Amino acid sequence: PSQKMNKNGILSSSGEMYDPKTKIFDAKAILWTFGKCLTALLPVYLAGYYRMSTSLVVFGMVVYAGWKHTRETKEARLKSAVELVNDEQEYISSKSFRSRRDLPSWVNFPDVEKVEWLNKVIQQAWPFIGQYLEKLLTETIAPSIRGSSSHLQTLSFTKVDFGGKPMRVVGVKAHMENEKGQILLDVYISYVGDVEINVEVKRYFCKAGVKGIQLHGMMRVILEPLIGDVPIVGAVTMFFIQRPKLTINWTGLTNLLDVPGLNAMSDTKIMDAIASFLVLPNRLTVPLVADLHVAQLRCPLPRGVVRIHLLEADGLASTDNYVKGVMAGMSDPYALLRVGPQTFKSRHLDNTLNPKWDEMYEVIVHEVPGQELEVEMFDKDPDHDDFLGRTKLDLGIVKKSKIVDEWFNLKDTPTGRVHLRLEWLTLEANTERLEEVLKRNESVVSQTAKPPSAAILAVYLDKAEALPMKKGNKVPNPIVQISMQDVTRDSRICWNTVNPQWEDAFTFFIRDPSKQDISVQVKDNDRVQVLGSLSIPVSRLLSCQDLTLDEWFNLENSGPGSRIHINTVLRVNSSDTQYALIIFSYYQSIRVQYVLKPTSLCDPYVKIQIGGETFKSQVIKENLNPTWNEMYEVVLTQLPGQELTLEVFDKDMDMNDDFMGRLKMNLSDIISSEYINEWFTLSDVKRGRVHLALEWLPTVTQPEKLQQVLQYQSKSSYLNKTVPTAALLFVYVERAHELPLKKSGKEPKVGAELILRRTSHRTTVCDRTSSPQWDEAFHFLVQDPLNEDLVVKLTHNWDFSLGFVVIPVRELLSEPDLMLDQWLDLDGASPQSQILLRAQLKILCPKETESSEDHEEPNRPEASSIRRKQEEELVQKSSFEEVPPSPVSRTSSVSVPEKEEVTEVPEVSSSDDLRPLHTSPDPSFGAEGVLRLHLLEAEDLVAKDNMMGGMVKGKSDPYVKIHIGDTVFKSHVIKENLNPTWNEMYELVMTSRSTSDVLVEVFDKDMDKDDFLGRYWFSLSDVKHGQVHMILEWLPTVTQPDRLQKALQLQSEHSYQNKSVASAALFFILLERAHDLQLKKSGKEPKAAAELVLGDISYKTKVCERSTSPEWSEAFHFLIHNPTEEILIIKLSSAFEQPLGSVVLPIRELLSKPDLLMDQWFSLDGAGPDSQILLRAQLKSHEQKSEKKLINVCLFMLNRSPKKVSPSVPAEESKVSSSTDVRPQKTSHDPSFGTKGVLRIHLLEAQDLVAKDNMMGGMVKGKSDPYVKIHIGETTFKSHVIKENLNPTWNEMYEMVLRPDNNLDVKFEVYDKDFESDDFLGRFKLKLGHIISSQYDDEWFTLNDIKHGRVHVVLEWLPTSTQRERLDQVMQMQSSQTYQNKSVPSAALLFIHLERAHDLPLKKSGKEPKAAAELALGATSYKTKVCDRSTSPHWNEAFDFLVHDPKKDILVIKISSAWDQPMGSLVLPIRELLSKPDLLMDQWLDLDGASPKSQILLRAQLKILDSKMAALLAMGSGPVLRNKQTATTGQIKISLTFQKKLTVIIHACRGLVTSSKDSLDTYVSLILLPDKSKATKRKTSVKKKNLNPEFNERFEFDMSVEDAQRRELSVCVKNASTSFMNRDKDLIGQVSLPGLTSAIQAQKNEK
Repeated sequence: PSQKMNKNGILSSSGEMYDPKTKIFDAKAILWTFGKCLTALLPVYLAGYYRMSTSLVVFGMVVYAGWKHTRETKEARLKSAVELVNDEQEYISSKSFRSRRDLPSWVNFPDVEKVEWLNKVIQQAWPFIGQYLEKLLTETIAPSIRGSSSHLQTLSFTKVDFGGKPMRVVGVKAHMENEKGQILLDVYISYVGDVEINVEVKRYFCKAGVKGIQLHGMMRVILEPLIGDVPIVGAVTMFFIQRPKLTINWTGLTNLLDVPGLNAMSDTKIMDAIASFLVLPNRLTVPLVADLHVAQLRCPLPRGVVRIHLLEADGLASTDNYVKGVMAGMSDPYALLRVGPQTFKSRHLDNTLNPKWDEMYEVIVHEVPGQELEVEMFDKDPDHDDFLGRTKLDLGIVKKSKIVDEWFNLKDTPTGRVHLRLEWLTLEANTERLEEVLKRNESVVSQTAKPPSAAILAVYLDKAEALPMKKGNKVPNPIVQISMQDVTRDSRICWNTVNPQWEDAFTFFIRDPSKQDISVQVKDNDRVQVLGSLSIPVSRLLSCQDLTLDEWFNLENSGPGSRIHINTVLRVNSSDTQYALIIFSYYQSIRVQYVLKPTSLCDPYVKIQIGGETFKSQVIKENLNPTWNEMYEVVLTQLPGQELTLEVFDKDMDMNDDFMGRLKMNLSDIISSEYINEWFTLSDVKRGRVHLALEWLPTVTQPEKLQQVLQYQSKSSYLNKTVPTAALLFVYVERAHELPLKKSGKEPKVGAELILRRTSHRTTVCDRTSSPQWDEAFHFLVQDPLNEDLVVKLTHNWDFSLGFVVIPVRELLSEPDLMLDQWLDLDGASPQSQILLRAQLKILCPKETESSEDHEEPNRPEASSIRRKQEEELVQKSSFEEVPPSPVSRTSSVSVPEKEEVTEVPEVSSSDDLRPLHTSPDPSFGAEGVLRLHLLEAEDLVAKDNMMGGMVKGKSDPYVKIHIGDTVFKSHVIKENLNPTWNEMYELVMTSRSTSDVLVEVFDKDMDKDDFLGRYWFSLSDVKHGQVHMILEWLPTVTQPDRLQKALQLQSEHSYQNKSVASAALFFILLERAHDLQLKKSGKEPKAAAELVLGDISYKTKVCERSTSPEWSEAFHFLIHNPTEEILIIKLSSAFEQPLGSVVLPIRELLSKPDLLMDQWFSLDGAGPDSQILLRAQLKSHEQKSEKKLINVCLFMLNRSPKKVSPSVPAEESKVSSSTDVRPQKTSHDPSFGTKGVLRIHLLEAQDLVAKDNMMGGMVKGKSDPYVKIHIGETTFKSHVIKENLNPTWNEMYEMVLRPDNNLDVKFEVYDKDFESDDFLGRFKLKLGHIISSQYDDEWFTLNDIKHGRVHVVLEWLPTSTQRERLDQVMQMQSSQTYQNKSVPSAALLFIHLERAHDLPLKKSGKEPKAAAELALGATSYKTKVCDRSTSPHWNEAFDFLVHDPKKDILVIKISSAWDQPMGSLVLPIRELLSKPDLLMDQWLDLDGASPKSQILLRAQLKILDSKMAALLAMGSGPVLRNKQTATTGQIKISLTFQKKLTVIIHACRGLVTSSKDSLDTYVSLILLPDKSKATKRKTSVKKKNLNPEFNERFEFDMSVEDAQRRELSVCVKNASTSFMNRDKDLIGQVSLPGLTSAIQAQKNEK
C-alpha cells in the first residue's frame, strides 16, 4: 500500500525515508540559486532601470531555467544507468517503479537466462556445421573404423544429412561463486533433429542407419585458465554432470534394435559410450592456446569426498501383498545410491518396513554445485523389484554444511522416509592430520565390507617410451592396468605403438598410505602378455612436496630403455567432525586362530573383519587342507550389534580372487562363551568349513596371574610371528599444571603424546594455557609388563618440548589394583610442572592359564559336539576325494581333542616310522675348546721412524699380527709410541690336539711399507730389542650349567680396546638330515641346502641332490656371548634361492636340557605340516681358570734377555698400565672452593618519580613508563616496564652468585621507556661490602642526578650453610613468595670441582679423544675447556649452580670428544648429597655409555642458603609494599570453611568510601587464583545505593586440601553503576587470601 507523509514526515509515498531537514536544505539551495540568477541578470535589470524593455529580463530568466532543467535531466539519466549496471534486480524492484505499486507478477529474475540470440546464430550456422560434421565422418572417422578391423574394410557412409533443425540452447546459467581464474556456465541443450545417416558394409551387403535423434541434457562449460592475452580464455572444457536423455530412430538392419528389450539395451550402450567421453568424470577439453597442460584440465583433482552413512528407513510402502491385495504384507527393502557414474547397492533386509542398514559408502565429488546424490528404494522380489520411492540432494549443500544428518522424505511414493548422514571430507595437501584421520577411521562402524579411507590417490597416466615388441616381433597395442589392493583400473588402448600416450587419470581410495602400493602393469591389448611392470609404495608420497610425485619410472621385466611417466597426487581426507572416545575401562581383547578345510584346488587365504579392523592371513599355495596357525588380537567394547566376519578367498593372478565362503558371528556370542574352539561350516558356498579358536579374554588386576600369562606366552608361537598380549594398559590423561612458558614468553599450545613400544597416541592440542586439560583416554596392548615403559611427552604444537615423564609398566604391579592415579613431576620442565593421569594395568587371562591340565579341551554343549561328529563323519566319507590332513604342528597353541586326532588325523606314514629319532654324531663332535689371547702391551720397541736421515731418533707406530694356522688377528695401530698398550682380546675355536703354531709379529705402520719390529716363534730373533706382554689361555669346555654364571660374571668385569667381548660358551651344531620338504613351484624336488645364522656369524651347508629328504651330516660351532638372548636361525632353501622353511632355536632352551643337549626332530616354519629337520645342538660353557692359576702368562722378549716374571704372579700385577694404583682418591681443589655466596635483590616499588611524558609542549603534565636496570660487574638485570605510573610496583627478584668482594659496585638506574630514546629518571649505587656486612637491608633509596624520586629495594646477602635442617624453612619461603618476573628463590648453592677422567674409550677412528665436559642443571649449563688428546684428561675447573629444589634437581655431566662424539655421561641427583656428611661428595664416579673402567673424579658440595627473609616470613613479617597501603575504602566480612568442599560466605561490607555524591550500587566478585579459564569466578547480587550492604551469600568449590593450599582467594568489591566508558573506576577495593587452608586454620584459632 502507498504511504503518505505525516506532519513530521517519516516515509515518502515511494517508501523512502523522508527528513524535514532535507526540505529546509532544498529551500536554501533554491534561494541561493535565485540569488545567483539575480546577480547574473543584474546587467539586464540595470538596462531596464534605464528605461530599457523588461522583456529582456524575463527572457534571460527563461533561458537560464531551461539550461538548468536540461542539465539536471542528463545527470539523472546517467545516475540511473550506473545504478542499473551495478544491481539490476535491486534497481528495478526498488527504484524504477515510482508509481506506488508492486512489481507485476510476470517480472522475475531467473538464474537460467534465455539466449535466443545464440539460437539464431546457431540456426544460421547450422548448414555449415552440418558440412563440417559430414566431412569429419567421411574423412576422419570412416578411415579409422576401416583400419580397426579387416571385416569393416568396405564400410562407407552413403548419406550424411544433419537436417534443417538445429540444436537449441534452452538456457544458460552463469555461476558467480566459482574459483578465481575460471568462468563456469551451465548450458541446457535440446536437440530434436531430422538427421539422416546411412552406413553400408559392401562386403556383407549390410545397410544400417539413423533417422532422427533426440538429445536433452545440461552441459557444463568451463572456460579456464583466464589469461591476459587474446583470446583471454586458454581452453574450453565441456561435460555432462548427469547422463543426458537420448532417443534414436534406427533404419535398415539396425531396425532390429527397436525390438522391445533390445531398444533399451542399445540406447544404454550408446549412452555408455557417450558417458565414457562426455559424462563426469570424463571431460572434453579443447585448448585455445599453445603449451597448455591439457591433462590437468581434462582430469583435475576432485573437489572433495562425501562419506554417506545409509542408516535406516521408516514407514516404507508395503508391496508384498497376499490374497490379491486383501492382506497387506511387508517388503524386503534395499537401497540404490548413485552419484554420477558411482553406484552402490545396499544389502536387502527381509520382511521389514523399517530397515536398519548402518552402511557406509564413499563417493568422489568432481563438481559442486551440480552433482547430486540420488537414493532409490526397491523391494527385492524374485521376478521384478518394486519401486519404493526416491530422494535427491545436491552435494553442494553438504559442502557448505560439512555434516548433514537428517531424515529425507521419499518422493513418487505415498509414504516412507530415509535417514542419511553425509560428511564432507576436504582434501588436504599435507599429512598433519593423517594420524588423526587414521585414528578416527578406527571408530567408524559400518556393515559394508570396505573400511573408511584416509586419503585419495589420483594417478595421472601420461605416456611411455621404448616399450618392448610383443611376441613375433610385432608392434604392441599397449594398455595399462593400475591396481590398488583389490581395485584395478584399465587405461585406453593405444594401437600399434611402442611410445604410447594415454593421458588418462584414475582415482583410488587409500585406507593407510603407509601400507599400500601402486601396482602398474603395461600389457598388450589381449591382457596376457606383460610388457613391463612397476610398483610404487604410496608411502613415498608422504615425504614429497605437496604429496605429489611426478617423474619417469623405469619399467621392470621390460626393455632396457623402457620407462613410463606417471604423476601421482595424494590428498588426505580431512573432516572437521569429532568422534566421542569410548570409556577405556570397557575394553577387552579377542584372539583368533583358524584352520580351513576346502574341498577344491585353490590358494586359500582368509580375511577377518571385526571392530573396524581387517586382518588378512598368508596365502597357502596349492593346498586342499591348509594350516595357517596365525593369531590376531583386537581391542573391542561390549557394545551390542558387533559382528565378526570371516571370508575365505582363492588367490588368483588377475587380482580377482574367487570367493570361497564366509562366516558371521555375533560378538555377544563369543563374550558369553568366553572360549570357542571348533569347526564352523562356511555359508554362501556348497561346502567347506573353518577351524577357529576364539577367546574373549577377561581382565583382572591380580599381579600373581602375570607369571602364568607370561609362561603361556612363551609356549605359544604362530606363523605370523605375533606374540600374545599379556595385559592391557589403560591411560586417562586429565590435565597438567604450571608448564613452562615458550621462549617468547607466551603460554604454550600443549599436546601430549603417549608412546609404548611401537604404538603411540596423541591428545588434542589445547588452547594457550600453562595448565591444559584434556580428559582423554587411551589403551595399549602390553606384551611384557616387566620390560616395557610408557613415555608421555608434552610439546607445544608437536615441535617444542615442554617436558616428559617415563612410567615403567612394572611399577604398576606393586600398586593396589595395579592402578596409579596421581600427579607426576615432569622431567625437562620447570620444578613445579606436573601432570595428572590415571594408569591401570589389567592382566589378560587366557583359558589355558586357568586350567590345571595341559591341552585340556573346554566343555562344550552336547549339541555342538553332535554336530561336530556329524561333520567329521561327512569328511571321512569324502576322504577319498581329499588329501589327508596333516597333524597340527607341535608349536601350535590350538587345542585339538584326542578324539578328533583319532578320527581326522591319519597315522604317520610308514616312511616316518623308519626315521631315526636321534642323530648319529661323530665321536669328535663337541671336542673343541677355545684359545683366548690377551694382547696387553709392548716395551722398548725399536724406533723405525727416524728423522733427518737418521740423525734424530724418532718413534714407531706399532701394531701386532698373530698367526694361528690359517687364522690371522691384527691389532690396531698405536701412533708414535715405543711402549704401546693394546689391551685387546682374541678367541679361536680349535681342538686340544691341534699342532698349529702361534706366531706373533710386530710391525711399524708406514705409508709405503710397514717396518718389521720383531717376532716370537719359540725362538727369539730378527730384531735388536723389545718385548711383548701377552696372556694365552686354553679354555676347555664343560656341560655344567653352574659354570655358565661364573663365565658371564667374568665377562662383565673385562673390557678391551678392540670392543671384543669374551665368549661364555661354545655352541655345537650337527645338521644331519631333513624330511618331507616341499616341492618347488615347478613341481620338481628341491636341491636342499641350509644356512645357519647366529648373530653376525653364518655358515652354509653343501647343496644336496634333488630330494625332499636330504642328508648333510655336517657339524658347525659358534662362540656364544650371552646364552639367554642369542638365537640360532636355520634357513632351508633350494640351492639358496627358493625358501623351503626355517627353524628358530633360542639358545636359552638348551639351559634347561640335561647336559645342555638337544637331539631331536624340529618342525619347519613356512613349510608343509610334515616338513621337519633332524639336528643335534649342544652348549658347552668355558671352564674359567682363576688368574692365580694362569701358567701361560708370557712376557716375550724380542731377541734379548727377558725380564723375569713368575708364572704365579697374577696377570693384573704384571700390567704396565698400573696407573689405577697411583690415582688420587680425592680431588685437589682450590682453597677458595665453595666460598661464594648469593646476592638476592628484591626490587619492590618506587615513588614520586619524575614525569617525562608531558603533553601539549609541557603545558599538561603527563606520566612516565618506568623500568629499572641493575648493574653488578658485567651482569645486568632489567625489570619490566610499568605503563603510565609515577608510583610503580615491580615486585621482582634477582639472584647472582658472587665472591665476597667488598669493593664491587651494585648500581641501580631508572629509565622512562620511550619509542626513540629512553629518558633518565635517576640512579644510586651501593658497595657489596655494605650489603655483606648488613646481610639484610630493607629501605628506600633516594635517586641521584634527578629532581625527586625514590626506590624501595630489599638487598640480602645469603651466607651458605651445610645444615640439612635449614632446607625446609627455605623451601617454605619458596612456596609463599611469588614475583612478577616468575623467578623462584633458590634454596641452595651447588659447587662442582671437575678434576679429571680416567680410561675414556677411544674414538671410532682409533685415536684418543680430545675430551671436554658439559655440566647441565635445569636451564643452566657450563662447558669445560677441550683437553689435548688423552684417555685420562685433566680439567681442574670449578662451577656453581643455583638449586631451587635439591630433592628433585639433577646434575648431568656429558663427556665428549670436542663436542661431537659422546664418550660417556654421569647423572647425579642432588638429593644424594643430602645424606652425605657436610653435604659433600668427593670420589671417582662411573660413566654411563662408556667402557666399564671409565670414571670421572669430581667434588660436589651442596650449601643451603641461609635467608633472613625466610625467618622474617616465618614470623609473619617481611617487606611491606607502601604503594598498596592506600587509604582504606571500607571493610568486608568473609567466612571460610573446608569440609570436603571449600565454602566461602560473603557476609557484609561496612563503611564503603565513594568520591561521588551518590551512593553506590555494590556487588562482590571473587575468584580462586590461578584460574586462566575463570571457572571459579563468582558474583553476589547487586545492592542498590548502599554503603553498608548485607549479602550473606554462600559459595562452594569442589577441590582437595592440596589444591586449596595452592590457591589464593581474590575478593573484589565493585560498583555496578559505573558507565561503560569508566570501567576502570568500578573497583572500590579488594583483598587477597593466599594459602586458603592456612587462612581457615587462623580463623579457627581466633574463635
